[in-house]
Amino acid sequence: MPEPSPTLSPPAASATAACAVRLERAALLTAVVAGLFCAVLVVGMIVVHVRSTLDDPLNAPHMAALKSQLAASPKDEALKRQIRELDLDLRRSYFRQLSMNHVGGWMLLAGFGVLLLAANKVRQLRQLPPAPHLNPNAAEQAARRAAQARGSLAGLAVALALASAALALVLRPAVPARPGDLQRLLARNASPAPAPPSPPPAAESKNHWPRFRGPDGNGIALHTNVLLQWDVAAGTGLLWKTPVPAPGFNSPIVWNDRIFMSGGDKQKREVMCFDLESGKLLWQRAVDKVPGSPAELPEVPEMTGFAAPTMATDGQRAYVIFANGDVAAFGFDGALAWATNLGVPHNPHGHASSLAMWQDRLLVQLDHGNPDEHLSKLLAFDGATGSVLWQRARPVGDSWASPIVIDTAGTSQVIALGLPWLIAHDPADGSELWRADCLEGEVTPSPVFADDRLFVVSPNIYLMAIRPDGRGDVTKTHILWKAEDGIPDIGSPVSNGELVFVVNTPGMLTCYDARDGKKLWEHDYETEVNASPTLVGRRLYLFTVDGAALVVEAARAFKEIARSAMGEKVFASPAFVRNRIIVRGARHLFCLGTAGDQIAQAP
Repeated sequence: MPEPSPTLSPPAASATAACAVRLERAALLTAVVAGLFCAVLVVGMIVVHVRSTLDDPLNAPHMAALKSQLAASPKDEALKRQIRELDLDLRRSYFRQLSMNHVGGWMLLAGFGVLLLAANKVRQLRQLPPAPHLNPNAAEQAARRAAQARGSLAGLAVALALASAALALVLRPAVPARPGDLQRLLARNASPAPAPPSPPPAAESKNHWPRFRGPDGNGIALHTNVLLQWDVAAGTGLLWKTPVPAPGFNSPIVWNDRIFMSGGDKQKREVMCFDLESGKLLWQRAVDKVPGSPAELPEVPEMTGFAAPTMATDGQRAYVIFANGDVAAFGFDGALAWATNLGVPHNPHGHASSLAMWQDRLLVQLDHGNPDEHLSKLLAFDGATGSVLWQRARPVGDSWASPIVIDTAGTSQVIALGLPWLIAHDPADGSELWRADCLEGEVTPSPVFADDRLFVVSPNIYLMAIRPDGRGDVTKTHILWKAEDGIPDIGSPVSNGELVFVVNTPGMLTCYDARDGKKLWEHDYETEVNASPTLVGRRLYLFTVDGAALVVEAARAFKEIARSAMGEKVFASPAFVRNRIIVRGARHLFCLGTAGDQIAQAP
């Protein structure tokens, strides 16, 4: 009889079948993973394509809207800067998305290749195998093939990951990070967009009167060639006089040939711009429809009103704040750059802290409420865009004082007074540098800085000299002296480093030695004074509420050297710009000077 056909032993057959099943499962899993990878990649590429269409720099709808606005206001520097920044962002986004599409195409090709290979392997393994023959090494070979399959699958996965990473790195287009390089790459046949203008150097502001009480907020005029005496009624020394169309107690600020002031009431709040040469009202802009502005206006007393804070300028824009918390910036041509609302300040007398600048930043001291209510804060805005660069909570209550920025020992400090603390902040980020517990009552007079000392008033209580070089709580270590006579409640002090002058609301003018706080003299004018005194060389200029303009020698003995009359009430502090004195009266704006003088432009 013929010998029977050979057959596999049961263990060998079982091992072969198990190996085939494992291979088929591995190939099927690889195919499924590759398929999902390709599907996700396709969806992602579609999304990127749609976004690249929307972010096309040439067809972006929001860019078109801004360009339409620019066509209506071609001199709006803030809008030009916004368009340049948006164009740069759109171009970067556009090229980034093109890069992702490019890399995604290669990754999709690799994924489809893996999918096809794995699917083909599944098809082969599912075919019926040929009739088995006796193989004594079947179990060993099956184990070896299974190990090889696992190794191949792992290697394929690693290779796919490395290929994807390599494609992402090698094929990514080089989009420059710097705006200038990117513009040169993109605009081969067009000139790059001009760089946004930089704020004027800090030294230039000293040639102007850009904030409350002058360049540094210290009440000191840089130039001394101003009138000693004038007669408004007769026109002697009066260059021009123009009506002020909106009420307010804030002081005028000046940059080159532009004078800015604010005014308003419950019906309307606005900014006014006058020509320094002629007194002509160049433009008048209402500040309304501000995002977040409350529909119901706060109740403020008549003695403060809605426009008590003095404006500020950086030479490019003029900034304003009102009692309802509205803050706005205007270009010198009257175009609105930006506006926002900080919330209604909870001050019983209305918000009165004036604005200040540091470099290209607008500083806003918003102290209100009680110290335990944690409402007060100091904010820094980007002057061009109005974005908040930083804000810092302040552990203080109500304040009507205005901040100043000082430079001492090579560092800048924002000095801000709020019950009960004097706090120095770093203008770069708002962090606290040092503090002194030294204030009582309703904090209204602003600090001044002279000869490396701060002169600070605790209203109706004392005048202090404080060293600004400490850290932490310096209450017990850095207050040099205190004086108690003739202390003001509204007006701010002024000092040339040798003498300190203060005047209180009833009209008592007092002079102290700046080194030790010794009272040198006092003189009672017996008339109400709200305006702060100003030093012009060795002269002290003082304006009373009833309109008297007094000039006193800034000396260690009292001597009045001139007296003039404005013809109407004066509440605001004057501005001194080169050979001009700008005075805001209750109804008019006055420019005092010599008729033949030319108003030179500051360098």
